[in-house]
Amino acid sequence: MTAFSRRGLLSAAAASTAALALPRLANAQNVLPDRSVRIIVPYNAGGITDLISRGMAIGLQQALGQSVVVENRAGANGTVGTLAAARAPADGTTITMGITDTFAINRSTFRTLPYSDENDFVPISMVTRVPFALMIGSHVRQVTDFPSFVREAKKEAGKFSHASWGVGSSSHLAFEFVARNQGFEKLHVPFAAQAPGMQAVAAGQVDSMMLPVGGAESLAKDGRARIIALAHPQRIELTPNVPTLTELGVPLSTGLWLALFAPARTPPAVVARLNEAVREGMKNEQTLGVFRQQAGAAEPSTPQELADFVRREREQWAKVVREANITVETQG
Repeated sequence: MTAFSRRGLLSAAAASTAALALPRLANAQNVLPDRSVRIIVPYNAGGITDLISRGMAIGLQQALGQSVVVENRAGANGTVGTLAAARAPADGTTITMGITDTFAINRSTFRTLPYSDENDFVPISMVTRVPFALMIGSHVRQVTDFPSFVREAKKEAGKFSHASWGVGSSSHLAFEFVARNQGFEKLHVPFAAQAPGMQAVAAGQVDSMMLPVGGAESLAKDGRARIIALAHPQRIELTPNVPTLTELGVPLSTGLWLALFAPARTPPAVVARLNEAVREGMKNEQTLGVFRQQAGAAEPSTPQELADFVRREREQWAKVVREANITVETQG
């Protein structure tokens, strides 16, 4: 994240847009309308979904030979932007960056969801997956590692605060698992997106947060937070000295997956063209660099592979939601 700031990504995308002479792959002009392709990001700027989408836009733009723009449509745990994408024309010029929350969790946490993640969309391709990290604000000086974190959290029930990007979000549910496993109560402070939650922890307003490791590392590098555990099967290159929760006795390995979807009724030929462009775009070094800074790697898939993966994810997260007994009462 530190090497690829949002400003840097915007500049790179603008420069790429200016290169109007980019070559088109063979059948692009016959399949996609000759206008900008829009990636709807259902969260605010500055978070992982926004950063990965802007990185992906650079590669897609090169592959398609037409401009690709990112549009942030935040609100209600990603439902506002996802609904907008569902209602967009099914011609391939509007797609959305779906994540764990919008395409696997929301269906279980919302009493009434304004879109169907299964019926209103067709899968294009997986993009990447990133692990979660448990981050503690630097103002919590008494916490230096996971054991001291658990000890402090148990001192006064419900006093230790935890940020997330929404009730029932993957960030919330992951921390909920840790709290239940270790037997402590916490004060949940939901925000509208990842970036505001991070800022609250950095400012000393909230004590902790479970979030993608790239965002946590950016604050840790500046000394505004500490990463005390990683929710991943093994340690990673970005944070080699951070132990995994499995090492610490907590059986949790989770993170955020990101994938591209098109509105339902998008013609199969258009979906195939977009899948081809995603695969080609993931060879772009700037795109790959963005993924690496977030501890992710390019993971292209076929539409069917993505559909099968998401089906399994829905089932697994539904079980987690039932056990945690979490429900979002409203959409706003």
